[in-house]
Amino acid sequence: MADEKSVVQSTFRSASYNVVLQVSFRVLTFAMNGVLLRYTSRDMLGVVNVRLMLLQQTIIFVSREAFRKACLSKSSEKHWPQVINLLWCVFPIGLLMSAILGYLWIYHLEIPDPAFVANYPLGVIVFAGTGALELLSEQLWVVSQVFLFFRLKIIVEGIANFSRCFMTVFLVICFPNLGIISFCLAQISFSFLSVVLYYTYFWYQIKTGASESIEQFPLKTLRDFFPCTISNKSVISWGMAKLTWSFFKQSILKKILTEGERFIMTIFKVLTFAEQGVYDVINNLGSLVARCVFMPIEESYYTFFAHILTRGKTAKEQSQEAARIAAEVLEVILRLMILIGITILIFGYSYSYLLLDIYGGATLSSGEGPNLLRWYCVYVLIIAINGITECFMFAAMSRDEVDSYNYKMMVFSGLFLTASWYLTIFGSSGFVMANCLNMLLRIFHSCRFIAEYFKSTPTLKPLKGLVPSPWVLATYAVAGLITSYSETVFCCSHGWFNRIIHIVAGALCLLVVVVTVWIKEKVLVNFISKQWLGVIKEKEN
Repeated sequence: MADEKSVVQSTFRSASYNVVLQVSFRVLTFAMNGVLLRYTSRDMLGVVNVRLMLLQQTIIFVSREAFRKACLSKSSEKHWPQVINLLWCVFPIGLLMSAILGYLWIYHLEIPDPAFVANYPLGVIVFAGTGALELLSEQLWVVSQVFLFFRLKIIVEGIANFSRCFMTVFLVICFPNLGIISFCLAQISFSFLSVVLYYTYFWYQIKTGASESIEQFPLKTLRDFFPCTISNKSVISWGMAKLTWSFFKQSILKKILTEGERFIMTIFKVLTFAEQGVYDVINNLGSLVARCVFMPIEESYYTFFAHILTRGKTAKEQSQEAARIAAEVLEVILRLMILIGITILIFGYSYSYLLLDIYGGATLSSGEGPNLLRWYCVYVLIIAINGITECFMFAAMSRDEVDSYNYKMMVFSGLFLTASWYLTIFGSSGFVMANCLNMLLRIFHSCRFIAEYFKSTPTLKPLKGLVPSPWVLATYAVAGLITSYSETVFCCSHGWFNRIIHIVAGALCLLVVVVTVWIKEKVLVNFISKQWLGVIKEKEN
């Protein structure tokens, strides 16, 4: 029980640190994009941020996602030589993916006009190569997550991301003639630092003997992080390999679902590169909360659920204490996520135009920009629910259930791509609408899984976390009406005095919402307070 509570504490601390890092980095990226809008063309932003980043992220995600999910499971902790051997399959898969996708990106997709974007083939080669390069440290990432070295990931990503942002802005401003080469050099710095910092950390841990102070840490030399032969055992765990294959099929489908609109833009040319550039800027802005807050929480609590639960067993078949803690944590985190999502929807809807006008001027605030950002606010609420329900489901599913879900993912993928294609009649907003439809289908499935999982333990009902207090909902409704009226009256005129009145009205409404949540959501407030107090006490000790 003490161990399980310490895992809850560590998971909350990990999520908290991740949120702080992601917020800091996204604010930095937010500022960087604001600079780039004034120093580079929309075509360049479309090619780099949509076309090339899609290439690099696809290589990384498809190559490693399945291995991460399989190797983070509770059973993986006892056979580390087999786990390390299995994880080293990630790199050759990444090389193969880089070669195949790089060829397609150069020879089978639309080539941007060299007058606007020169050296495009070089950009493809660099982004594909750095995608494979980052996979060289995958086994170190998994070890750091299993043994709760959460701050390592935060430090490494923080340094690497800062380097990429700083180098991008410096080169674009000081050497504008470099064009796409500036983005290539920045991407190389990110990938190189990511790998080097992971190896440096574990080399230092082993050299100084710090790893020996960690209970049951099985890797005693740096050589243990590389492939090896194993006497009296198979080179890899075939059970884990089969689970990885199940997740591998799922990861391809998941990539289509999460990045489907970018694939459609890239393959079918429904938007110009300039339109893709504007879409990407607003997409990054609209998904800021998802990346800053939701993603770190989902990653941390997937690790928590995978650690505390035995895969493939229902709540009744788990230990009573593990099932209770998992249900309580799931309910509280669901409540937290949905409150964040509703806050973004209510206030984001009335402040989309003002934010875009301040950030990018008429380039973003005119035309479809504000409507696109409002749809993202709806999408944020939906993914707030989907992310945490799916992370529990994937941590608790058996291999057969994962295989079964893969077929459903195929159906979801088909519906999503079809909806994306037809909803482009609404412009770029149609892609967000299709994503909303896709996520709602996935939420329905994952909620059914959770309800069935806890069916045999009627006292545990974590899905109650999806319904906030009626007083909280009423407060949100009133805040939405007030801010919407304020936007209509004050924000339509461009005087800063009226805009300040609109901002003050929103701030006061937000304050009332926070106070209402503090009074009416006692379980959530007590959980957060308890975990933060634990973090503070640990730092003091």
